Amino acid sequence: MVSRELYPFASHYLDLSGIRYHYLDEGQGEPVVCVHGNPTWSFFFRDVVGQLRSRYRVIVPDHVGCGLSDKPDDSRYSYRLQRRVDDLETLLTSLDIREPVTLILHDWGGMIGMAWAARQPDRVRRLVVLNTAAFRLPAGKKVPWKIRIVRNTPLGPLLVRGLNAFSLGLVHQCVQRPLPAAVRAGYLAPYRSWSDRLAVLRFVQDIPLRPSDPSYALVKQVEESLPRFASLPVLICWGRRDFVFDDAFLAGWVQRFPRAILHVFEGAGHLVLEDAGDRIVPLIDEFLQRSVL
Repeated sequence: MVSRELYPFASHYLDLSGIRYHYLDEGQGEPVVCVHGNPTWSFFFRDVVGQLRSRYRVIVPDHVGCGLSDKPDDSRYSYRLQRRVDDLETLLTSLDIREPVTLILHDWGGMIGMAWAARQPDRVRRLVVLNTAAFRLPAGKKVPWKIRIVRNTPLGPLLVRGLNAFSLGLVHQCVQRPLPAAVRAGYLAPYRSWSDRLAVLRFVQDIPLRPSDPSYALVKQVEESLPRFASLPVLICWGRRDFVFDDAFLAGWVQRFPRAILHVFEGAGHLVLEDAGDRIVPLIDEFLQRSVL
């Protein structure tokens, strides 16, 4: 179960051809869109929403198959990057958001959010980057063996869908300080069964490494679009103890956005908002208030 004390938000749903797409829509004012990764959900951004909703309209979707969104099988939904971007675009269009948005991006959310941004760059006001990527695997960087096993071997479905190893690894190995039991339960709540965990597996299998991979061409296009955003205000808050999005990925962001405001948290892991959220959330709030365009 998800604690209402930790996640006290109203649920909203958009119908995507019979599939319910869950999202948060809290507060009023300038829009801020938070895009999560795998295997998290809008719960990851709960403190960001709580802090910002008094001055901003904060929108946080749960990707299909994640969080409180429906979890269809492969016959009803294409678990590819292209579809994720289409879903985000459909949501923001349905909400009639016309002014430029701030994107707050984590993990797969970086690629999904920036792929949407590449379609309509004039609709982006600022970027907040949290241990993510919007470009191909950096030169010389190897995919961690834990990811390779899930992505490339027959053990992947057993580990992810059968044993829930990916989500359990998230709450135990992707933080540097132990999560409270209620927080662990919040992350795990949407992924309680074999069928609930399909999206978790498909996200890993969709990681684009070679030109022959289905999402590789789109990732390359997103990477090539990044210079369009070089003049935007950018805040990077990076957990240094991330075994996937490590210094090579951080260097990729700094190279492309040398004017970005950078904060590195030496004692934070992949779930950077869990390890250092008490410092990062105020930094995001201050960044939004100071970088008024």
